Amino acid sequence: MLIYGALGGPLPKFGVVAAAVLAAVVMLHRDMRVQALAMLGALVLAPVLLLADIWHSPQLGIVHRHPLVAAVGALIALAAVAGGAWVVSKRPAILAGAAIVALPFRIPIESGGVTSNLLVPLYFVVAAGSLSFVVEALRGRASPRPNPPDRGAPAPWLERLLAGYVVLYALQATYSPKFTSALQQMVFFYVPFALTYCLLRRLDWTPRLIRICLVVLAGLAVLFALVGFVEYDTKTIFLNPKLVASNAVHTYFTVNSVFLDPNIFGRFLALVMILVAAVLLYARRQRTQLASIAVLAILWAALVLTLSRSSIGALLVGLGALAAIRWNVGRAVFAAAGVVALAAAAIALSPTTFGLNQGLNGASSGRPGLVSGGLDLFADRPIWGYGSGSFETEYSAHNHHIGQTLSASHTIPITVAAEQGLIGELVYLALVIAALVTLFRRCRRYPARVAIACAFLALVFHTMLYADFLEDPITWTLLAIGVALALRPPVDSGGRGSELAAGGRELEQQLA
Repeated sequence: MLIYGALGGPLPKFGVVAAAVLAAVVMLHRDMRVQALAMLGALVLAPVLLLADIWHSPQLGIVHRHPLVAAVGALIALAAVAGGAWVVSKRPAILAGAAIVALPFRIPIESGGVTSNLLVPLYFVVAAGSLSFVVEALRGRASPRPNPPDRGAPAPWLERLLAGYVVLYALQATYSPKFTSALQQMVFFYVPFALTYCLLRRLDWTPRLIRICLVVLAGLAVLFALVGFVEYDTKTIFLNPKLVASNAVHTYFTVNSVFLDPNIFGRFLALVMILVAAVLLYARRQRTQLASIAVLAILWAALVLTLSRSSIGALLVGLGALAAIRWNVGRAVFAAAGVVALAAAAIALSPTTFGLNQGLNGASSGRPGLVSGGLDLFADRPIWGYGSGSFETEYSAHNHHIGQTLSASHTIPITVAAEQGLIGELVYLALVIAALVTLFRRCRRYPARVAIACAFLALVFHTMLYADFLEDPITWTLLAIGVALALRPPVDSGGRGSELAAGGRELEQQLA
C-alpha cells in the first residue's frame, strides 16, 4: 500500500518517461544483454504504472477485498506466460503466427472509470515472447537479429524516429492536463507495441513463414466477414451500444463484427484485401488466383456493410499504389480516374445515401469541426502543444462541448499538432517519410515487400480520416516485417542476371 501511495505523487510521470526510455533502449541498443534487461524493466514497470493509476478504481475492488484470490490469479497468469515463453523458445516462428492471430481481438476492460477495449491476447503473446528473449539473452543463447542494419541503410533512422517519438510522447505527457490518458496510451499501446516490433523484427521472415501468416490473416478476415453477414441478417450488433442506438434511428444498418468500431473493422478488411490483391497480381498458379478472388469478394461485401468511407478510400489508395508498382503509373492513374468518375456519378445520383444532404460536417460525422478545433489549439500553442493525450480535454474546454466524448481529431497530424506542437509534428512527419522510404525502397522485385508497403500507405491514409496510428498494433507489425525484409541481404551477388533470376524465384516462393 505504501508503494502505491508513493506512486500517487510525481513518480508516475518519471515512471512513464522511464518506461519510454526502456522501450527505446530495446529498439536501439546492439548489446542483447542490455536489450534483455531493458525489456524486463519495461515488462515490470508498465503494469506497476497501470496499477498505481487505477489502484482505487472499482475494477480493483476484488484485489482489496480478496487479496489472496488476486495473488493466486496473478500467479496463474505468470505461469501461463512462462509456459508460452517456453513454447516460443522452442519454436520462435510460433511467435509470428500467435501475434497475427491476436492482433484483432480486443476485450472490454474498465480502466480509470472508462471502459477500454484492450488487446489482452496480444499482451499475453508479447509478454511470453519478451520473457523468452530475456531468458535466452541473459543465458547467452539468444541468436542475433538475422538482418543487422547497415549504417547507411534507411531502417536505422526509422527505428531511431520510432524510439524518439515514444520518448517524446512520454516527455510531453509530463505537462499534459490529461496525464492519466497519456499514461494509459503509453502502458497499453506504445510500450507493448514497441516490444512487439522488436520481437517480430528479430524473426527470420522466410517465404514459408510469410505464406503461413498471410493464410492465417486471410482466414481471420473471412471469419470476421461471416460474423458481419450474420449481424446484418439478424440486425444484431456486438460490443457497441452506441452503434446499436445509431442503427435503430437510421434506415441503413452498419456492422462491426468482433470490432468495437465499424471503421476499425473496415480498416482491417481493407489492409487484408490489399495483401490478398498482391497475391492475385503476382501468383502464377491458377488455383491461388481463384482462391484470392473468392477471398476478395467476401471481404469486399463485408467492407461495404461497414459503411466506412475512410476504409474504402484507404483500400483505393493501397490498390492504386499496388497497381502502379506491378504495372505502371499511367495505367494506375487511368484506373483511379475511372473509379473516381464512377464514385462521383453515384454520389450525384443519390446524395442522401452518402449523407451529403447533411452538409460536409454532417456527412463526415463532424470531422471538419474537429479538425478546425484542433488547428485552433495548435495556433494557441504552436511549439510544444498542450501535452500528450490532452486533445479531448482541451477541445472540450475551448469549444464548450464538455459532455461530448472525444479522443482525437480523427486526423492524426492534427491531433499530434494540438497535443505536441511543432516539435511532435516534425518528428511524426519524419517518421512517416522514413517508413515510406524504407518500405518502398527497391521493393519492386519482391511482392511481399510491395504488399506490406502498399498496406502501410493505405493505413497512413486511413489515419488522415480516422485515428490510431502508433496506437494500432498493425502499424508496428507492418513496419517490423517490412524492415526485416528490406534489410535482408542480397540473395545472389553473381551479377544482375542472376540477381533477377533469384528475385523471380523468391517472388514465386513467397506468394505462390
